[in-house]
Amino acid sequence: MNDQLLKHARRYADAHADQVGVAATPVDGLVILRETAPTMLQYAVSKPLVALVLQGGKRVTMGSRTFDFGAGDSLLITTDVPTVSQITTASRVLPYYSLVLELDPSVIAGLVGQIGSLPFEADQPVRVDPTETEVADAALRLLRLLNRPDTLAVLGSQLVRELHYWLLSGRHGGAIRALGVTDSHAQRIARAVAMLRRHYAEPIKVEALAEVAGMSLSAFHVHFRTITSLSPLQFQKQLRLIEARRRMLAEGEAVSDAAYGVGYESVPQFTREYSRMFGQPPGRDIRQARTQMIAAA
Repeated sequence: MNDQLLKHARRYADAHADQVGVAATPVDGLVILRETAPTMLQYAVSKPLVALVLQGGKRVTMGSRTFDFGAGDSLLITTDVPTVSQITTASRVLPYYSLVLELDPSVIAGLVGQIGSLPFEADQPVRVDPTETEVADAALRLLRLLNRPDTLAVLGSQLVRELHYWLLSGRHGGAIRALGVTDSHAQRIARAVAMLRRHYAEPIKVEALAEVAGMSLSAFHVHFRTITSLSPLQFQKQLRLIEARRRMLAEGEAVSDAAYGVGYESVPQFTREYSRMFGQPPGRDIRQARTQMIAAA
């Protein structure tokens, strides 16, 4: 099963991957990742997703927890959390391949309504477990349709729904189910996180976030940290710093322009907080990252 899944993913990714190793597919929220060498550290705030690793190895860190995993494992992220990731095992002979599907809350809600009330959990936003047979089987049948657009248009949404069903029914089910439970703490905090994502560069009062979440201020603080592992202020700060790094690295923005562009009023403050998060000042970090990118090209 996994050999066939790798075969189809490799064929599609080798033909469609862009310069950064991402092969977009006609299925909303589904991509295949391909890397031919270990990567530098990558900082991101991921949306809820599941990633099936088919070949190679990866390391993901969230807060104080680090996960090392490889072929046959699945990474599950059930809420918007800042992560540091790095592909650790990849080569031109044996590239890294993974299948990544963003979880669809509307599909989950519909399935939860049919499955009925079962326990759910929202205290482990990142986890790694072996990929279950039913999940791999549904993923394989979906990949087989990527080059058959007429059939994909008819059956694709059903297979995506089936993938969500098997994830809900398996060992990840409790964590995923929280995304589909109406007015659960996970859904409420997701509304606040969406507001932070939209307005990360603006001053936002925690009271406004608590109101969006429909919680008292004290309850909001507790549940936000439980679900994201961060306080709202820390979450916004990491959003700003990750976006500033992207602007400098991908768009060539100057340090001061990136700092002001993400909402900082002081470049020295930006530099201090950037250094704490990324381990060195922005100018040195970006120069080193570009050198590594050139060496890997």
